[in-house]
Amino acid sequence: MNANFNNRLNKILPAITSSEFLSHKGLGNEIPFHVFDYPPEEELRMREHIVFLVEHLKKNHSHIKVLHINLFRTMVLYLQDRKILEKSFTLESQKGSKALWKAISALVQPQRFVKVIADKYNLQNSDLILLNGVGTIWPWVRAHSLLNNLQSVTGNIPLLLFYPGKYTGQSFQLFGRLKSDNYYRAFRLIP
Repeated sequence: MNANFNNRLNKILPAITSSEFLSHKGLGNEIPFHVFDYPPEEELRMREHIVFLVEHLKKNHSHIKVLHINLFRTMVLYLQDRKILEKSFTLESQKGSKALWKAISALVQPQRFVKVIADKYNLQNSDLILLNGVGTIWPWVRAHSLLNNLQSVTGNIPLLLFYPGKYTGQSFQLFGRLKSDNYYRAFRLIP
């Protein structure tokens, strides 16, 4: 086990339950978006820890209204609601991944996908939003585009994106390999 990763995991709960985090003090009027980047090979441990965080917050910090959004699950439900999930499987098996990419890309453009999120979840009734699954919905939705579009619907609600890769505070590198456009509005939660 990676001791540094364990230490960083242990710092998440105190950080997101602090009054400074929840009231976004010290951000200088910046958007209260935070990123917890982690090694992609730790994905399964990260998922387990997110479940722990959500359960712990609901049980021990019931005054904090937590909204956990799994982006992959949200995308699947959206495709099911539109009655195109099964058609997508058929399309991919018959015509390949490129055909699937073209067919789904228009449906999950960041602006449209953020609207799906806003319509599905009661964002404004939350004190804290936890997002994960950005690696599983890549390449349809990318972290920088998602965050750029989310800021219009989340208001001043603190948001934490769990990111499988590297975030420097300036740019994302998905899976530690794929460079993305610059994004400078989010803060690294735990360096």
